[in-house]
This record gives sequence, C-alpha cells and structure tokens, in this order.
Amino acid sequence: MQASEIRQKFIEFFVQKHGHKQITGASLIPDNDPTVLFTTAGMHPLVPYLMGEVHPAGKRLVDAQKCIRTGDIDEVGDATHCTFFEMLGNWSLGDYFKKEAIQMSYELLTSEDGYNLNPDRLMVTCFEGDSDSPLDEEAAGVWETFGFRRASAATLGEKRLIYFYEKKKNWWGPAGLTGPCGPDTEMFYDMCPDLASGQHKTGARQELIQRYALKDGSGNCHPNCECGRYVEIWNDVFMQYNKKPDGTFEPLKQQNVDTGMGFERIVAVLQGKPSHYDTELFISVIERIKVLSGKTFDGNNEEVKSLRIIADHLRAATFILGDTMAVTPSNTDQGYILRRLIRRAIRHARKLGIEQKFTAEIGQMFIDLYKNPYIELETNKERIVGELEREEERFLSAIQQGEREFAKILAEAKENSEKVLPTEQVFNLYDTHGFPVEMTQELAQENGFEVDLKAFEERFKQHQELSRAGGSQRFAGGLADHSEESRKLHTATHLLHQALKKVLGDEVEQRGSNITPERLRFDFNYPQKMTPDQVKSVQDLVNEQIDRKLPISFEIMSVDEAKRRGAIGLFEDKYEDQIKVYMMGDFSFEICGGPHADNTGDLQRFKIVKEEASSAGIRRIKAVIGEEALK
Repeated sequence: MQASEIRQKFIEFFVQKHGHKQITGASLIPDNDPTVLFTTAGMHPLVPYLMGEVHPAGKRLVDAQKCIRTGDIDEVGDATHCTFFEMLGNWSLGDYFKKEAIQMSYELLTSEDGYNLNPDRLMVTCFEGDSDSPLDEEAAGVWETFGFRRASAATLGEKRLIYFYEKKKNWWGPAGLTGPCGPDTEMFYDMCPDLASGQHKTGARQELIQRYALKDGSGNCHPNCECGRYVEIWNDVFMQYNKKPDGTFEPLKQQNVDTGMGFERIVAVLQGKPSHYDTELFISVIERIKVLSGKTFDGNNEEVKSLRIIADHLRAATFILGDTMAVTPSNTDQGYILRRLIRRAIRHARKLGIEQKFTAEIGQMFIDLYKNPYIELETNKERIVGELEREEERFLSAIQQGEREFAKILAEAKENSEKVLPTEQVFNLYDTHGFPVEMTQELAQENGFEVDLKAFEERFKQHQELSRAGGSQRFAGGLADHSEESRKLHTATHLLHQALKKVLGDEVEQRGSNITPERLRFDFNYPQKMTPDQVKSVQDLVNEQIDRKLPISFEIMSVDEAKRRGAIGLFEDKYEDQIKVYMMGDFSFEICGGPHADNTGDLQRFKIVKEEASSAGIRRIKAVIGEEALK
C-alpha cells in the first residue's frame, strides 16, 4: 500500500462508513492562538469547537493535519521521531464517545477492507487513574470485547494485552498551558512478532531496557518500552476535561473524541519497513544525501543518524517556509525554530563531508514529493528555495565569523595559560554567533585545548529554563482557555485587520498574529514603514468602532457566499464547504473560528504601541486595549 493510498483510505473509512465530514488541515502557524508556536497536533486548530463552539461541518470530522513538534528534537534520527509529521485524525464533538471511537479504530486497523493488521500483534494501553480522574474502566472494557486481557503476572507471554499507565503516558493535552484534555487509549504494534511476549528487541540498548522496565522491576518488555519492539500507531483521546490556568481540571460541557494516527509510522508499519526513513516519504532524499556526501555508509550509527536529521529537518523547514502564514528564518519565535532546523541540518551535513551548498536541492525534492496533497508547496516554491539558499549563506558567514571570534578566545586563553576554554565564552560563541559547540570543541582540540562540555550543557540548560519561563509567561492564558481578555484581544485583531485595509489598501492581508494577556501582535504584508499619520488613522478607526459598541455575531455559510458578501479571508487556502464568518456590525466581516467579545465596546480603547518590520515585505503592529490603552 503506497503512502498516498494509506492516507486516502483513512479519510474514506470515516467519511463513507461512519458519516464523518472531511475538513481541511489548518496552517502550521496557529491563527490567533498564543499557547504554542506551531500547530503541534490535529486537535490544536479545533480547540474552539472542543470547547463548545459550533463547527460548520458538524459533529463528526476527519482530516490530515500538518504538525511540528520540537520538544523531542534530540530524539530525531531514531526510527520513529519526526520534527514535521502528518497526523491523521477523526473527531467527535459531543457526539459518540469511548465505545464507538475504539470500535472504529479496531475496525480500520484489522478489517480486510481497512489496513488488515494482525490483531495478535496489537497491544493497547489505558489510563491508570489519579486524583484528577479515575482508572479508565470504560475504555478497557471496550478492548476486552475484542479479546484483549489486562496485563498481569498471570497473562505474561500472551497476545492482546491491556496495560495501564500514569498521566505521563496515557493522558493527552492540553496543546498549550490550558485547554481541553483527557485520558487516552493508545494502540501499539509489535515489530518483532517472533519474540516471546516480554522479550526486548534484539540489540536494544541496556539503559533503555532498564529505564522503561515495568513498574514491578521485572525488566520485561511492554508497550511503552523504548527498546523499539513496540511502535505506537494510534491514540484515541477522550477529551472530558478543561485544564484551567491554576492547574486544576474541570469537566468539559461536551465530551469529545480526538484521535491521532501518526502517518509516517503507519506507513512504515504497513509497508514492513524498520522506519519511516525507509519508505517513499524519505528514501529518495536519503539516497541523494548519501551521494552528496560521497560516503558508502557501512552502518555507522552516528552517520546514519546525521543522514536522518538532515532529511527530517529540511523536510520540516520546507513545510514551514511553504505555509500560507509566511515565516522566515530569524532570531525569535517560529523564525528561530526554522533557523535552528536549517542550521542543524547543515551542521550534520558537514559531519558527513558535504561542503557544497545543498539545502535548496533537498527542499525542491520535498516539494516534488509532497506537492500533490499539499499544493501550497508548489505555489510557494520560489520562497522556499530562496530562503533555504539565503539561510545557508548566512550560516556559512556565521561560521566564518565564529572562527574569527574563536581565534580571539584562543589567544586570550594562551595568554592566561589556560587549557580549558572559559564556558561563558564558548556559550557566547554558540548563542550570539550561532557557532556549533561541536566545532568549538574540534578547533580547541586541534590547538591543544579543551571544552568543558558538561559545564556548557549546564549553562545551556539555564538558558533553556529562562527561555521556557519567558515563553510560559508570554503564552499564558490565551484563547485555549477562552479567557475574557483573550476574547477581547482577538476581537481587536479583526478590527485592526479591517482598519489596515481601509487605510493602506485592500491588498493588505494578515500574515500572522500572537496574543498574550498584555497585548496583541499582528503581522501583515506591506512593502514599507507606515507613516505616523497612517498609524494614527488606523488607531482612530479602530477606536471609532469601539465607541460605536457594535454587536458581534457569526453566520455559517458557503465559501462562495462569503466571497460574494466580501468576507476577509485568504481564499487561496482550502476552506470547507461551510465556514464560520464573524460580523462586527457593518465594519468587519471575516472568516474565523472564534471566540470573540460580545460587543466591540467591551474593548474600551485601542492603542498601537509599535509598528516595525517583521521580515522582508512583512510589517508588525503591537497594540494594547482597555486600561493599558488609556494610560
């Protein structure tokens, strides 16, 4: 079964057999959601509907969603982890729940007209319960109807077992700091069926076996063991709770189902490949990187890992650059992640001996591989290739600058008769100049000096903790928890968008937004800096609408009707047949999922505090509302 067929079979199963409506996956850049930098899961774009908003397509949905996760970037290079991945998912918004969801999952996985997997190679897990939610007897009971038994000392060695795990393993969400979440049941596939149950995959690293051994200390293999024997292929999340800002959980008004099947993993399983890098999703790119390196690759694990990292990171970069919501390499936010991915790929290419420029060629290969399901890659191919080329040039210049800075550090160390380079200077090379610590270490060794890698890692962890603390503060609250302030700020972005169109011209379009509890940030396309008069005109126009106390409502309509009535929206995007359009009196008419304030008067006052460049051709406005705007 080819990858395209696997993707389509998933969609058709839920549409044709179980009455779901196919919806279009959202942008990789979350629209007006401050809780994360990227869309990290299929549920992320649907948060408003999981919280009770009405979805135009109904209560049963299915889609393929582009996702980016960087939390486990250090794991990339193994057989299962990806930075960019596709998540296949089906949804119930207050319709069916645990019984039906598990029945559908089992049917698709094992039926002859589905994926036809051997059910004896499946293991499943459920939530063991804690003070927030009880043991999931309901989900386990459904699995028992399909011949699964609860794992225990008595069942060791059997097939089709149910294991129970804590929240860390069998609870999903929220996508950010707050929002919908709940217990889940996960499905694992046995990649080594010839082994007796409880045995680890041959060649597994002993530290992994010990780290993920069963709680009773037996050391037996089990679904969540990371020896590689079992691969998680599907996750059914039962969203019963809303996590509040204070860390407590409250029942959701409606019970939802959110399932996620990792596309890359299921392709590898169904094609009998040891990893997704051995499937048509990657193999042509992997082979080209091998040619560029000039190496024969004799199974060296570090070299194979570098191959995979290059392919993974440049695929992720290609999709980020090709997204509708434009992001370019920078030192902040999504742009920082993008820059890190490209530069990390280049660094690993140099490890393999690739000195020539290559990122644009690899990017074009991924465009060709994915342009059929994701037409935006073909549409934006000039931007993708151009940005890859420019960032590669910048990184090569950064390496040259880093080498010059290293020479200064080396001279100072010699003068002070030091044999270990100062950790703060090594970290500054990395943090300020983008100079990889591995290169610093190599140059130091060539000159008879050392780098204290342990001290560097501790300094790096301090840096990460400060960044996370700032990020948590920055992205706290927000639309995921539907706080009143976030609703108001979200409303203000609509008023700002329309005001910009009226003052600067109708060609102005939103290119990104971010909301914190303190302010909004709005990116838009415009070729030059706004004049003070233009800034004042936009601000005055927004405040005029606030003073008018316009009522806010929405209608569900077709895309054609939305176009005919002049709704704001990026119509090159793929919308569903029915969409939600929010109206703010007679001023703003914009496609959006919500939520918003009830009346523009709730905002009190609007004030632009900064207008600046974001990237080439993209301007950025930061603004405040309410009491802050009155100061």
